[in-house]
Amino acid sequence: MSKLTYLYQMDLPHRAVAVYTYLHDRADKNGECFPSVKTIAGDIKLSPATVRRAIKDLKKAGLIETEQRYREQGGKSSLLYRIKNKTL
Repeated sequence: MSKLTYLYQMDLPHRAVAVYTYLHDRADKNGECFPSVKTIAGDIKLSPATVRRAIKDLKKAGLIETEQRYREQGGKSSLLYRIKNKTL
């Protein structure tokens, strides 16, 4: 049985399933990763706007949390994604 069976049984748009699968695959042992929206979009062949909508879907479903990361000079960096239902 798949580690992601719970995901496939949820009523999520396909964009959210694709982005969650991507984040799940790249997360470390703590369930965290920080790819940019542009990187996610390029890797899974979705537009950046679609990736942002998928992230909103996943947050609403309680599957991920996000945290803004900052550079040393104070500028924004990519988001930190934390998988909440991570099965390692």
